[in-house]
Amino acid sequence: MRRSVNLEAPNARRLADLAPHKQFSDELFQRLRWIHELRQALPGRGPSITTQFVVGAVGEPDVEILMTSAYLYRDLGLARTYFSGFAPLSDTPLEHNPPIQLHREHRLYQASFLLRDYGFDVEELPFQQDGNLPLYEDPKLAWANLHLSQAPIELNTATREMLLRVPGIGLTTADRILRARRQGTLRFLSDLSKLGIPTKRAAPYILLNGRQSPRQLAFWTG
Repeated sequence: MRRSVNLEAPNARRLADLAPHKQFSDELFQRLRWIHELRQALPGRGPSITTQFVVGAVGEPDVEILMTSAYLYRDLGLARTYFSGFAPLSDTPLEHNPPIQLHREHRLYQASFLLRDYGFDVEELPFQQDGNLPLYEDPKLAWANLHLSQAPIELNTATREMLLRVPGIGLTTADRILRARRQGTLRFLSDLSKLGIPTKRAAPYILLNGRQSPRQLAFWTG
């Protein structure tokens, strides 16, 4: 069973501009708390919780949306956050506001999954000076370029948390790596290919038995 309470905006100030007839804390947020309390009272039987944000209607940056999303995941057990890119409608108060680029909606989904499933904190996400994510770069890849390009991680000893920071390694393939390591040392990119890992994405950010493979060196030299 699933229950959805659409916050629409990340905080009371933005909601006042978007839907002034709604109350952020006393109406919408309170309903999410009630559902959370019900879930705690009925473990395993309570409804899952989702919400939705309208993106780009009233000038809210991505960082505000993702800060609220992170709180909902962490403290209220939210199952999923949905994002709906703003498109103006004629004869409405916001009809003259521009539509968002669809890339922005996609980046928010990617960042939301990093918060929910991959152990990222909001502060780690690669926000630009305007508080938005880069439109044309996967946020996980942007983080890796900042933090792993000059310090690749050793796949044979990295924790699951660190494995999940590597582009191309997801929840399932991280577990496959952990199982494969119990059978022996991972030495070649072909070992990763057998585990279903896209090696072209992962190669620049990893070491295999202390070494970068020849294919990795090609990535480093451009």
